[in-house]
Amino acid sequence: MIPAGFKGRAVRLTDIDVARCGRLIGTGEDEIRAVIEVETAGGGFDWQGRPRMLFEPHVFWRELGAGPKRMAAEEQGLAYPKWKAGSYPSDSYPRLAQAMRLDPNAALRSCSWGLGQIMGFNHKAAGYASAGDLVVAFCDSEKAGLEAMIRFIQSEGLDDELRRHDWSGFARGYNGAGYATHGYHIRLAAAFAKWQRIPDAIDAAHPNIGLGARGKAVRLAQKRLRALGFDPEGVDGIFGADTYDATIAFQTSVGLTPDGIIGPKTWAVLTPELETA
Repeated sequence: MIPAGFKGRAVRLTDIDVARCGRLIGTGEDEIRAVIEVETAGGGFDWQGRPRMLFEPHVFWRELGAGPKRMAAEEQGLAYPKWKAGSYPSDSYPRLAQAMRLDPNAALRSCSWGLGQIMGFNHKAAGYASAGDLVVAFCDSEKAGLEAMIRFIQSEGLDDELRRHDWSGFARGYNGAGYATHGYHIRLAAAFAKWQRIPDAIDAAHPNIGLGARGKAVRLAQKRLRALGFDPEGVDGIFGADTYDATIAFQTSVGLTPDGIIGPKTWAVLTPELETA
C-alpha cells in the first residue's frame, strides 16, 4: 500500500550503495553518479520526503485511452495528446492526486519516479510487478530507486553504452529520441567529467589497474590473487607481466573477460566482502 502522502521511510542512499550498483553493470561510481545528477540533481526525494516525481499529461492521455476518463482528464487539464514545453508545475503531486481520482493505475504509470526518474509504465523493466509496487519501494529508500535504475539500464541494453561513455547512445535509450533537444548527452558528459575529478567516497582503494600501475591497490590485488591460487610471483605493488598473467588466468577461471585489467567486475570477485559489508 502506498504510504499516506507518499511519505515512507525515505532512507537516503549511501556511498557503498553507489559502488555496489556500479559493479552490477561493470562501471565505477562516476558513471552512476552522473546519471543520478542529471536525472534528479542528486536526490531521490523532494523537500517533503516524497519520491521526486513528474506527472506527464501526454502519457496520461495515452494510458487512459479513448473514452469518458480521457475526456474528463482533458477538461481538467490533466491530459493532452502531445508533450508541451514549460508544462510542469513546481509540484506535480496535486496534479497526480487529481489524476488518481480518475484512474489510480494510469496516473501512477504516467509519472517518472525517484532517483532514476523511471516512468511508472516501465515498472516491469525496473523489476516490479506494477507501478504501485514501484512507488511503494521508492517511498522507502533511494537504494530501491537506484537498483531499479540499474535493472532498467540492463533491460534496455544500455549498460554497454554507459561503460563506453557513449553519452549520446545512452541518452537516446534512457531519455528518448528528443534527448539532444534537452542536451541530456552533454549534461551527462559534463557530470561524468566532474565526478571523475572527485575521489570515490568508498571505493577509491579499488581503481582500475593494469600493466604499469603501482601502489596499495596493486598490492591488495596481488595478495588476493595469490590467496585464490593465481600467484603473481610476489606482492610488490607493481603491476608487471606476472601480475598481468595471474589476472588473465583468474578472469578466465571466473568467466570474466580476460583483459588483464582489474576493474569493477574483477574487483567484485576478488573482494566479495565489499558486496556484503
